[in-house]
Amino acid sequence: MILFKNCKVYTPEFIGKKDVLTGAEKILAIAGKIDKPAGLEIEEVDCTGLKLVPGFIDGHMHISGAGGEGGPATRTPELRLSQLVEGGITSVVGCLGTDGMTRTVESVLMKAKALKAEGVSCWIYTGAYQVPTPTITGDVGRDIALIDEVIGVGEIALSDHRSSWPTTDELLRIVEHARVGGMLGGKAGIVNIHLGDQEKPFQPMYDVIERSHKMLKLSQFLPTHCNRNDYTLEDAKKYGKKGGFVDITTSSYPYFHEYEVKPSKCIKMLTDAGVPLECITFTSDACGSLPGFDEKGNLVKLEVGKPSANFRELMDAVNQEGLPLDKALKVLTSNPADILKLKSKGRIVAGKDADMVLLKGNEIFHVIAMGRFMMKSRKIVKKGSYE
Repeated sequence: MILFKNCKVYTPEFIGKKDVLTGAEKILAIAGKIDKPAGLEIEEVDCTGLKLVPGFIDGHMHISGAGGEGGPATRTPELRLSQLVEGGITSVVGCLGTDGMTRTVESVLMKAKALKAEGVSCWIYTGAYQVPTPTITGDVGRDIALIDEVIGVGEIALSDHRSSWPTTDELLRIVEHARVGGMLGGKAGIVNIHLGDQEKPFQPMYDVIERSHKMLKLSQFLPTHCNRNDYTLEDAKKYGKKGGFVDITTSSYPYFHEYEVKPSKCIKMLTDAGVPLECITFTSDACGSLPGFDEKGNLVKLEVGKPSANFRELMDAVNQEGLPLDKALKVLTSNPADILKLKSKGRIVAGKDADMVLLKGNEIFHVIAMGRFMMKSRKIVKKGSYE
């Protein structure tokens, strides 16, 4: 058990200075003053001057590595636990990407199990860019319904030269199976969509809704890379106003600053256009390759995303764009928790998982995942098995 004293608590809403008691991996109590219970072994941590916020959720990360667009030597390495900790990330959703041919969903699943064993919370998407998309059981719905860690399918590539260019009926079938699998398994059953550079990248999703006679909703999709260029972001504004979710990729900026819209600016741009804040999320795309191609389709640039980009852009939204911290926090906490149906995550509330980040100024000072310190006084105290 740990008693955090004198914290400025953001749930993500600011509720003032409070004490927070954790134990058995849960938040046990939040109050103006909590006295240390007698007869129990409790660590007390003075948090005077610190802001306590929910642990960050990254809903799109290539935890088992990705890439390979430039050949075998360009395959990116898998995620290290310390990379999550330094970015304040206590919950993550892993996925395949471009390479659903030589990499497998099983490898992502096993990496998720490893991260869970190391102390953080982890789920995955079944599938990859390609359609028909790789699965474990032979069907995306069965994967979602039967495998605890699988909460949806993705990332399915649309509007991209690496896409399989699925027909409306093919995409509709994936969405329907994901939805039913989610219903049966008590999961989000969401379809994570990779948006490429083609104009009108959201059109395939609109077509699916129309083809279903509007029985399906845009909220069945979670399109990512919505800030990859100015025209995609403009379309994202319209999409979000219609009730669709808008995911902003943080790690590709500043690598592609010449056409990518800076993530910290996107929150205000989207909300000013009428997109509900609750529909906006940040994800890092970490450990994924960030390739650049010329007009002939040749690879001319390759970078690798980092989990820490989420926190950098969050603080830039506060310090450079003037967004209140309680509003900015939602894109990494309560919003992804609600969208992905991670019911025990995303909020500082009694009964939720004890996933917390304590901030000192503009820096991450402590990180607690499932009630255990992962970073303490800026020092990472829990690393992965081979770090």
